[in-house]
Amino acid sequence: MSAITAIQLFVFLLAGFVGFQTISRIPPLLHTPLMAATNAISGISLVASLVLAGGHHGTFATVLGTIAVACATTNIVGGFLITDRMLAMFRKTENTKNTAGSK
Repeated sequence: MSAITAIQLFVFLLAGFVGFQTISRIPPLLHTPLMAATNAISGISLVASLVLAGGHHGTFATVLGTIAVACATTNIVGGFLITDRMLAMFRKTENTKNTAGSK
């Protein structure tokens, strides 16, 4: 294992640890804004995976880039669907607008 690979593995493990510690300490009230922020981060990773998939760095890099594109796309779409569903819980419906005074 080269020194660069060891450093990259260390950074990856450190980022995973910091991400887990950050997410586990978020109160439920902030989950919707956090989902919106993670969707933006997934968009950045989608761009990076597109660059990797089409960069002609070898067959292995192209396969990994294609898998990364599929995973990032799934993450973005799922994140937006979940965020929309969470925000729908706070929308007022037509039935609840004038139920108190209408007789």
